[in-house]
Amino acid sequence: MKILLINGTVTGEKTKVLLKEVEKHLVEWIPSNEIDRLYLEDYNMEFADGRTKEDYNEDTQRLIHSIEEADGYIIATPVFQGSIPGSLKNMFDLISPKCMRYKPVAIIGNGGTFQHHLVIENQLKPILDYFRCLTTPNYVYTHANHFSHEKELIDEDVIRRIQDLTQVFAKYINLSQDLLND
Repeated sequence: MKILLINGTVTGEKTKVLLKEVEKHLVEWIPSNEIDRLYLEDYNMEFADGRTKEDYNEDTQRLIHSIEEADGYIIATPVFQGSIPGSLKNMFDLISPKCMRYKPVAIIGNGGTFQHHLVIENQLKPILDYFRCLTTPNYVYTHANHFSHEKELIDEDVIRRIQDLTQVFAKYINLSQDLLND
C-alpha cells in the first residue's frame, strides 16, 4: 500500500508543516514505509495540453506515475486569490480520473481568512468527486493565526483535528482496500 502526501503548491512552507504533522499522526495507523511525499515544487511539471502521458517530460511522467500507483492521498493546499493553486489544478488535469477512482483522499487547506475554507467545499471537493474519490468528510482548514512567526503549527485544536483526520483516513484506506478486493 502506498499513501501519497501531496503538497499542492510550488511555494511557501505552511502546507509542508501541515503535512509533517499529518505524517507524525498517520504512522499510528499506517506503517511509515507506506507513506511517500509528492511536493509539486520538486517536479518540472509541464502544462496539461491533451498529450498522452508518454509525450510529457520525464518529471511530468514520474509525477503522473506516482499518483497512479498510490492507494490514497492526503492533499495539502494553500488558497491563493480565492482559489486552489494553478499547479494543483494542472496536476489534476494531467491524470486520468480513473487512476483515483475509489481511492481515499483527505484534505488540508491553508488560507489568509476564515472564509477561504469555502474553496475546499466549492472547488477542490467537486474535482475529487469528479474523480470519484472517497473523500473523507472531515478536512482541516488553517489560517495565519494557527502558526507562529517561525511557521510552526501552534494551535492545539488544529493538531487534534489532524489526529482525527488521520484516523478517519486510515478507516477509509481499509474500506477502499475491501472495495478493490471484492
